[in-house]
Formats: sequence, structure tokens, C-alpha cells
Amino acid sequence: MISVRVNGEPAQCPAGLNLVQLLEHLGYKPQLVVVEFNGEILPRSSWADQPVREADGIEVVTIVGGGS
Repeated sequence: MISVRVNGEPAQCPAGLNLVQLLEHLGYKPQLVVVEFNGEILPRSSWADQPVREADGIEVVTIVGGGS
């Protein structure tokens, strides 16, 4: 297990995950979020290639649909 920060809070996850796997591990639907990884907004196309390591900082913003 490794420690990361998700939305400013400490979180534990298995070592060796990529960003998509981490999001799924945390219960997010990757197609419905935007991610800032260590201070940089990452394009969705790079998430599967982005390894998650000890002490990484991830901000997850959920996309909310709606309207009138």
C-alpha cells in the first residue's frame, strides 16, 4: 500500500496502479471526472500511462450534468 493525497485528504491505495486504476479503486467513474495530478491537469489520453506513486497529489473534479 502507498499513501497519496486525494482532494487534499490522505488516501491509501495498492502500489503499482495507474491513474485510471486509482480512480476506479476510489469509486470514481473515470469518464465523469477531470483530474489534476501533482498540480497539472492531465489529458484523459495519458491517464492509463500515468503511474501513481507514494505522496502524489490528485485533485478529482466530478462532472455534473443537468440543466433546465
